[in-house]
Amino acid sequence: MISVCLATYNGGLFIKEQLVSILSQLSEKDEIIISDDGSSDETMDIIHSFNDDRIKVLKNGRNKEGRSGHQSVSSNFENALKNTKGDFIFLADQDDIWKENKVKICLDHLYYYDLVLTNAEIIDRNGISMKQLLFLQNPLNNNVLTLLYRMPFYGCCLCFRKSLLTKALPFPKNLELHDNWLGLMAIIFKRNRVMYIDSPLILYRRHSNNVSGKSKNNLIFKVHYRVILLLHIVIRKFGFISKFK
Repeated sequence: MISVCLATYNGGLFIKEQLVSILSQLSEKDEIIISDDGSSDETMDIIHSFNDDRIKVLKNGRNKEGRSGHQSVSSNFENALKNTKGDFIFLADQDDIWKENKVKICLDHLYYYDLVLTNAEIIDRNGISMKQLLFLQNPLNNNVLTLLYRMPFYGCCLCFRKSLLTKALPFPKNLELHDNWLGLMAIIFKRNRVMYIDSPLILYRRHSNNVSGKSKNNLIFKVHYRVILLLHIVIRKFGFISKFK
């Protein structure tokens, strides 16, 4: 069984096209877990218009405790991940489009690996190709410090076995980048079972409303965030979760 986790917030412009591209690749027993962060546009109306039993909608409170945009997205995905039933989990963004062979290709690899990262083609808000490949070469290795520096795990390009969640959940408090947390957990706990696929299996849409495109460029923040993330990795690795979470 496949569980697709999709976090939404005012995604009415693109959510229909994304859902069509996903549903066409799922079987009747699969599911899409949508966690919505309080959309005020037509997002929910569009989702409900599909009238598809495979779609399950959850509510998530946006910007609780003054969270940043990235923290809200991470919280939204965590809400979806906690409610998955599938053996194989795919992450999806509300404004992208899955290529028609994505699920089949990824499943072929997930039978042998615990986490798979794929390439992507970058498109603009109108669906016009901007860049054929997101990654020009394999961005992965087994060096945690190098990966902390690069932060190569894009959630929209990730799928993994549900067993990874036993290590990754709960997320650390106020986590900024859920996708890199999941990827790093896989590297640490499933070191030799992480796979990269060079083929672009999604159309990754970049536009002015992307949260993923809005980074805090302050060098001090970037260093501080990586140090905090490394601390959480050490805590999770050596089992001091309850004391430090």
